[in-house]
Amino acid sequence: MKKLLLVCSFASELFLTSNFVKAQQKIGHVNSDEIFDNLSETKAADASLNTFTKTKQAEIEKLITTYETKLKAGQEKEKTMTEANKEVLIKELTATQTELEALGKNIEAARVKAAQDISKKQAELFTPIQKKVAAMISAVAKEKGLAYVFDIAASQGNSNIAYMDGGEDITATVKSKLTTSPAKPAGK
Repeated sequence: MKKLLLVCSFASELFLTSNFVKAQQKIGHVNSDEIFDNLSETKAADASLNTFTKTKQAEIEKLITTYETKLKAGQEKEKTMTEANKEVLIKELTATQTELEALGKNIEAARVKAAQDISKKQAELFTPIQKKVAAMISAVAKEKGLAYVFDIAASQGNSNIAYMDGGEDITATVKSKLTTSPAKPAGK
């Protein structure tokens, strides 16, 4: 009976140990900021977005210049007001004021539209790069048998990773593979 109990006890410990070993999964980490900063596509997308942003800013500045020119002209006209031309000048200044209000609304609408356009352009430029990086991270994780990969990039704001000691850093591998060959989408 003692032998049977001893064998059962040993078997259950062996079973629990094998389940514990199976339950341990490999963990890795990656710094996506470092990967993105290393890609030529990111640099090209940044340059394209900067050019696009400058174009939108120039359009708004042109509207502002028009507004300021008309405002200054109205102020100069107001200085020339006399009793003789008061009635005509008031009509002209009222028309100028209406035009300035319309220009102000146009400027604000242009700012809102520019912000939307810039945001859309940013998504258009960077989404394919993000997908490419994500696919390569997945591929490297699968290649290395990692069950979890945490992004430790500062821009990600990962406040839930307060301490890290261990795990495999796959940043260099992902960077290397992205610069030597195109990413292949990882299977689900």
